Amino acid sequence: MFTRVANFCRKVLSRDESMADDVIVQNPMSVIPREQHAISRKDISENALKVLYRLNKAGYEAYLVGGGVRDLLLGQKPKDFDVTTSATPEQVRKLFRNCRLVGRRFRLAHVMFGPEIIEVATFRGHHEGNPPDRTTSQQGQNGMLLRDNIFGSIEEDAQRRDFTINSLYYSVADFTVRDFVGGVPDLKAGLIRLIGTPETRYREDPVRMLRAVRFAAKLDMRISAETAEPIPRLATLINDVPPARLFEEALKLLQAGYGFETYKLLREYGLFQPLFPSITRNFTEQGDSAMERIIDQVLKNTDNRIHNDMRVNPAFLFAAMFWYPLLEMAQKIAQESGLAYHDAFALATNDVLDEACRSLAIPKRITTLVRDIWQLQLRMSRRQGKRAWKLMEHPKFRAAYDLMALRAEAESDQELQRLVQWWGEFQVSAPPAQKDMLTDLDEEPTPRRRHRRPRKRAPRREGAA
Repeated sequence: MFTRVANFCRKVLSRDESMADDVIVQNPMSVIPREQHAISRKDISENALKVLYRLNKAGYEAYLVGGGVRDLLLGQKPKDFDVTTSATPEQVRKLFRNCRLVGRRFRLAHVMFGPEIIEVATFRGHHEGNPPDRTTSQQGQNGMLLRDNIFGSIEEDAQRRDFTINSLYYSVADFTVRDFVGGVPDLKAGLIRLIGTPETRYREDPVRMLRAVRFAAKLDMRISAETAEPIPRLATLINDVPPARLFEEALKLLQAGYGFETYKLLREYGLFQPLFPSITRNFTEQGDSAMERIIDQVLKNTDNRIHNDMRVNPAFLFAAMFWYPLLEMAQKIAQESGLAYHDAFALATNDVLDEACRSLAIPKRITTLVRDIWQLQLRMSRRQGKRAWKLMEHPKFRAAYDLMALRAEAESDQELQRLVQWWGEFQVSAPPAQKDMLTDLDEEPTPRRRHRRPRKRAPRREGAA
């Protein structure tokens, strides 16, 4: 009995010491009543409300939390609605037949209403003082959380979230907003502030560095000094994140409507290199290379398309971003191996995409489209005969044409610009006019090709097979 009591006291003392180092002093909870905030139930998904009401009716605490509350307070339309509750994932599944449990690192319940998924998470607890159990909590040697299924109270859950502006809780029971960490003042001040000791929190999950940059760009806010300071020092921790997760994060960073601003912040904080090492190697001090110009332009174009509710494809984005590393690799292979350029280009395609996939696990369905767009760049100049019509029938012709137009703008290449103009006119012309354009091509003088004389064979030796 004495040993048990001593061990218990030791755990309590160690927990107090570690929490003093890793968790900021908890602010007094503030409750914002309905008349002092702008959140209305009519702006919340009906399905999210169903989940909240059913959890409350079953006797559990349940709140709308995270980006949904943040965006509603800012007067913006949330992309999705997340719920946090005192119910465990298994208890949530018993309440909802349309529920499935997902995740190993973070155990979550997804309540599915057709295409809409309401994500339900159980209140997270602190790791300190909990018995080591690989099924609930596991931490790597570098401090990264490999598994995090320790449950706690709403107060602990607020401290376990990443940024103060994402740690706001809306209750449908009394229509109040609860703020445990000073998120509302930071929201009003336009400040991205990490909860807890920044270096510890980044080591727990390095993706938080990417999220800080993404929220700063998306919400037009600034990152607080203490939150920003460790990022350049710890940027290499991104290499420890699984490539599949980084691919999803890369899409959120660059294809959510604020990719250009995010890209500038990624470069500023040294976070672009672990995501795109082959691109970073080709950056210049002046930032005015053809590669950097095409990246600027493709990201601006992507942002404009998203703001105009137009579709975007990550294959085109990656095809543009990796085009110049591909050219450099193809030229290097051609010079070193003596292969024909077309063959060197094919080998370089494999090398560039392989390296990209080591950092970001780009799915094959996307890399296949990237290959098509790149191969068409070599074929666009060959237009004689029926080739032009056949090229236009290719599913990725339009994407290839758009990339060629970006290249012409980035390189200020007059010959490439004339080719872009020709294809632009050819696409919108009627068939008779297209035929005339092809006839004009055939009549253009072509440089005479030098024909090599056939090499003389050595005299056949007597008795040779």
